[in-house]
Amino acid sequence: MNRLHRITLLIGKENVQKLQQSTVMVVGCGAVGSFAIEALARSGVGHIVLIDFDVAEESNINRQLFALSSTIGQSKVEIARARIHDINPDIIVDAINVFFDENTKIDIKPDFVIDAIDSVQSKIALYKWCQANSVPFISSMGAARKTDPTKIKIAKISKTTVCPLASKIRHIVRDEKLKDFPVVYSTEPATPQPNGGREFGSIITVTGMFGLMMADFAIKKLIS
Repeated sequence: MNRLHRITLLIGKENVQKLQQSTVMVVGCGAVGSFAIEALARSGVGHIVLIDFDVAEESNINRQLFALSSTIGQSKVEIARARIHDINPDIIVDAINVFFDENTKIDIKPDFVIDAIDSVQSKIALYKWCQANSVPFISSMGAARKTDPTKIKIAKISKTTVCPLASKIRHIVRDEKLKDFPVVYSTEPATPQPNGGREFGSIITVTGMFGLMMADFAIKKLIS
């Protein structure tokens, strides 16, 4: 009985083969991206491209799959590559340790892209790259300062509400005349932080759900 037996029972051999023949690029391997990557790997996606410039830190441990006591200080894309191969050694993994921006050159054309980046300008650069290369994608909006997983939804960016990051992205998309696209976002108002500050609190039950929902969206698109 192979590692994909249970998903084969659910979606069928033909769809599992579609996933094995697919390439998904995940940009951002942190709190949201790590869960998307985990789901893709365990669902049998045959080629995963990872893009992130950061290393695992102790403060990441509460919400990021790749952050462990044993991985602090290591490159997130290399931790992710090793974990993917531990899940399924047959998966092809391209680990690209860069900060994605408008100057980033990607020689691979994936079948789907998952955006789990924090930086607004990097997000816009990725949207432009995907649309210029006719690659479908889904983008994560703000998951920090949220506590209720039941408020997480998927909608086109033009239809989002409540989320401040989505509002900012909507205006840029309109001004840049970019095409509409799907996002994962929360309709929950941000929880006030008792100490304020520039760093935002977050919890794995929300950030993980963002990543899993994006992976689910990608999987369904790949087998449709």
